[in-house]
Amino acid sequence: MNLNSLIDHTLLKPTTTQTEILQLCDETKKYKFWSVCVNPVWVKLAKEQGVKVCSVIGFPLGANTLAVKVAEARQAIKDGAEELDVVITKPAEIKKTVAAVLPVANNKIIKVIIETCYLTNQEKILAAKLVKQSGADFVKTSTGFGPGGATVADVKLLRKVVGPDFGVKASGGIKTKEQAMDLVAAGANRLGTSSGVDICR
Repeated sequence: MNLNSLIDHTLLKPTTTQTEILQLCDETKKYKFWSVCVNPVWVKLAKEQGVKVCSVIGFPLGANTLAVKVAEARQAIKDGAEELDVVITKPAEIKKTVAAVLPVANNKIIKVIIETCYLTNQEKILAAKLVKQSGADFVKTSTGFGPGGATVADVKLLRKVVGPDFGVKASGGIKTKEQAMDLVAAGANRLGTSSGVDICR
């Protein structure tokens, strides 16, 4: 199993520096990670380093207005983002949010972060169904900023709901190779982690 190619090498802390972004990009090229995942303010710099760039929208709470999320998505695409991880606050927002972001996403990958730690199993099932119906490409477990992150149980549940051909991204608290492999075995086909170098050494 080539874990490297499944990893969005992530750096989203508010104290991130330019030096750290450049290091993130260098590590992504060295280890052949799928992408870097950065806050919108760093998209342009990361793109200039010759790596695939994922950016977050409405991060980390999902509490921005829809107009702000659309503007943020438009700017991220303009700056070079090739994937957008969009945070929602409740399942009822999913279709409306994706429908608004799709026209500015320019056929780029859209992942919807449902923050599973706040949801019941029934809400997770509903959210996953709505994400699949919305026109997005992935359902994503977590921001990494909530009280819980990716779990094997949640990934299995999401994979069961969306079927074999839809994207499931596990993110939040993935620190070890064993954890990463367990999540992939459970059905994740993308991993968001800031520990990619440690996992793949």
